[in-house]
Amino acid sequence: MTRRLQTYEGHGITVTFDPERCTHSAKCVRGLPSVFDTKRKRWVDVTAATAEEIAAQVAKCPSGALQAVLPAERTPTTPERET
Repeated sequence: MTRRLQTYEGHGITVTFDPERCTHSAKCVRGLPSVFDTKRKRWVDVTAATAEEIAAQVAKCPSGALQAVLPAERTPTTPERET
């Protein structure tokens, strides 16, 4: 059974979590427990820290299951606008 990508948005950041990639190293939970708490139904609370703090912790995810996008970042799914 394939689990769906989870998305958490707010406070200038979007965090996605792919449960199929997660290796359960718990670096996120140990590193920023106010944001990442597996006891909550929506276990990622993007309002519990700054976007920069969350992005820095997400970057430490060894499996890449967690990803973060700050609004200023350009991604392949965000085409550049013509002026």
